[in-house]
Amino acid sequence: MTLGAPTWFWAVVAGLVGLAAGSFFSVACWRWPRGESLSHPRSHCTACDRTLSWYELVPVVSWVIQGGRCRGCGARVPWRYPALELVSGGLAALAIVTFGATWRGLAAAVLALTLVPVVVIDLEHKLIPDVIVLPAAAAGLAFAVAADPARWWVPVTAAAGAAAFLLILALAYPAGMGMGDVKLALLLGAVLGSSVIPAMAVAFAAGAALGVVLLARFGRGARKMALPFGPFLAAGALVALWWGPSMLGWYADRLG
Repeated sequence: MTLGAPTWFWAVVAGLVGLAAGSFFSVACWRWPRGESLSHPRSHCTACDRTLSWYELVPVVSWVIQGGRCRGCGARVPWRYPALELVSGGLAALAIVTFGATWRGLAAAVLALTLVPVVVIDLEHKLIPDVIVLPAAAAGLAFAVAADPARWWVPVTAAAGAAAFLLILALAYPAGMGMGDVKLALLLGAVLGSSVIPAMAVAFAAGAALGVVLLARFGRGARKMALPFGPFLAAGALVALWWGPSMLGWYADRLG
């Protein structure tokens, strides 16, 4: 699939969709960990509980115009709201710029967008929501298969293999790896295909590096610190999304 309009047009569309998705992610990052509905009640100020008007919900723009404050009570609206919107919009646009308005581009955009709320929620609550990751994994796999139907088995095998690998680690060491990480690996494998290998390598290397730093800083006390692995997987996924094939090629050359 390649759409007729120029790539820049679809990149703008993807960016706008990403901004809207980022606005939803802001709500999800607040409500989901607290067991609240993602659809009800309508968006409201968490300080004064006033329902927000539509013109207060325009991504980034509303926050800037209102000076980062609620129009009703004047309470500060955290900067993370526009930040999530900008990051989501930027990643979605970049995915289309890089891979085009294709099935591959859509798969990349789904992965990049999903990582935004995953990182925020995992950092704050050490949880990875099924309600976000599993639908994204299904969509990512469908788009990846559509991108190359003749090699449908590659994303399927990569998704199953990545999830199985982390599942073994989770069963062997449940304190260090959760089932949310396993489901996130399913998404990574579905979209990245064989590039999920360097994604995992980057994630574990980054996690190990931080572990060494913490040991040097806190000594034995660092062993009691629980670190969410989702952000490391997200970092590895973004690296592999853009440089995974080159990394695999470099490694294959070294073996040859």
